[in-house]
Amino acid sequence: MIQTHQLSLFDGANDSALPLSDEVVSAINALADNRKEKSHGSIYTRSEVVQFILDLLDYKPSEPLRSKRILEPSFGGGDFLLPIIDRLIDSLQLDGQGLSYESIANCIFGIELHKETFIKTSRKVVGYLVERGFDERTACLLADAWLKQGDFLLEPLESNFDFITGNPPYVRQELIPGPLLSEYKLRYTTLFDRADLYIPFIERSLNLLLSTGSLGFICSDRWMKNRYGGLLRSLVSREFHLAVYVDMVGTNAFTEEVTAYPAITVFNRTSGEKTSIVHRPPISSSSLSEIATAIATNNPGSAPGLFRKASIQQCGTEPWILEASDRIALLRRLEKDYPSIEDVGCRVGIGVATGADRHFIAPYESLAVEPDRKLPLATTKDISSGQVKWRGLGVINPFEEDGRLVDLEQYPLLKSYLEARKNDIAGRHCAKKSPDRWYRTIDRIWPDLAKEPKLLIPDIKGEAHIVYERGELYPHHNLYYVTSTEWNLHALQAVLLSSITKLFIAAYSTQMRGGYLRFQAQYLRRLRLPDWRSTDDELRNKLTEAGFTRELADCNDAVFELYRLSHEERALLDATGD
Repeated sequence: MIQTHQLSLFDGANDSALPLSDEVVSAINALADNRKEKSHGSIYTRSEVVQFILDLLDYKPSEPLRSKRILEPSFGGGDFLLPIIDRLIDSLQLDGQGLSYESIANCIFGIELHKETFIKTSRKVVGYLVERGFDERTACLLADAWLKQGDFLLEPLESNFDFITGNPPYVRQELIPGPLLSEYKLRYTTLFDRADLYIPFIERSLNLLLSTGSLGFICSDRWMKNRYGGLLRSLVSREFHLAVYVDMVGTNAFTEEVTAYPAITVFNRTSGEKTSIVHRPPISSSSLSEIATAIATNNPGSAPGLFRKASIQQCGTEPWILEASDRIALLRRLEKDYPSIEDVGCRVGIGVATGADRHFIAPYESLAVEPDRKLPLATTKDISSGQVKWRGLGVINPFEEDGRLVDLEQYPLLKSYLEARKNDIAGRHCAKKSPDRWYRTIDRIWPDLAKEPKLLIPDIKGEAHIVYERGELYPHHNLYYVTSTEWNLHALQAVLLSSITKLFIAAYSTQMRGGYLRFQAQYLRRLRLPDWRSTDDELRNKLTEAGFTRELADCNDAVFELYRLSHEERALLDATGD
């Protein structure tokens, strides 16, 4: 075992042993020494937003903060740290306490991995404490007591906290060195699938809370619905309560423009039936202070149109639905009354991912392989008009009908084509895992799918974009498809174009910038659908005609009848712009 070193303002190093391998420590040091600021996931938060989060946590000067402990697990440039110090000192002064080391040495704890940032912010803290009335020696002692350079996910911490807050780093797994990522996965059960680093930050922070403690972070909200957030949702559902959710998408919450989907979330260990929900508040001190006061006093009427209370169904790994309660009630009724789309003879899937499109995909006629080794390909551009207008692309098919890879010796043209491009094709991750199968596409190709009539659906759209394809093209990986052995596809097209489908997609999918929804297979499979055989002929014809015309009003009219919506339920969907 080896030791890592705590940077000190006085002697430069205090030893702190960690039971980590040489490889892991080397990876930590490499990240800590990296001079590229963005590589460690730094995004700085506006001061108004920081003050808002501290208000939501009730970390206020009017409270006896000298008896509380607060943690900032990735303090960066001090966006949260300095306001925390400010409020702590104000609390002392309001309480009539002197500015002594002993009175507050245990009140704050902050960790920062990046060494250069740690040093700069430590000096900033010392300077700020001197400005607030501390002598320089005491200021240095406090900074040394409060601040630690290290990896929050691996540092041993001795005690729990009343408050934890901050903006955890947003770092994708592929940017984390392999040995370090493996160590994280050993320690944190929520680091699942493609979860970003902020996920284990939330897990550890939750587990460091005292029984009466609260955690307030601003970070991406993707984990609330995406697959990779399932285990974290399960942890929260079992042991914690989401007290506040503030959707910050599209607001200027940060000091620079970033491509993110941020939300403020406040968790605590106390039980609670309802969550305070705020959508995209104006970023001003007065507005945010008004909202925080309304939440603290449980008075939505004092911030009309900005704040509401709602029950969020937290069931294990299931996505969280943050919609209005009346829409949730309609969704739950449909889920109770009707089977899933795949239980009534429909199949939902996604097109082929090759891992090397520039080699596997080309104009169909120019692909110099045997005729039965290529398929005409449908892409998002082919259906952008709402009808199929094939642009002539094709995809190489290296699979037999039964799903086995073909023997290249039996296909000399295919062999010549692939081997001329072998360096790139064999360099893919999937090929390196199985070198003898180097020429397979990532996804298996089933040629019969090309011949099957289907509905094609692009991933990201503001509204449903459902296109009928009569059975000539194979879908590309940016397209989802629905086939059916029971339902008439044009009638099904009407259902998928309708507000009913948007209700389901909006509830379960993550919303993208600009209000776009993700029409992915995992969300489409949640759609509930009546049995086609139980639908009378008149309604069948009405649905089919609506699917042909693709007029939303006609689709809704027929589909609302299909689902037997009440007048109030129809009005609900109409009133929300769906």
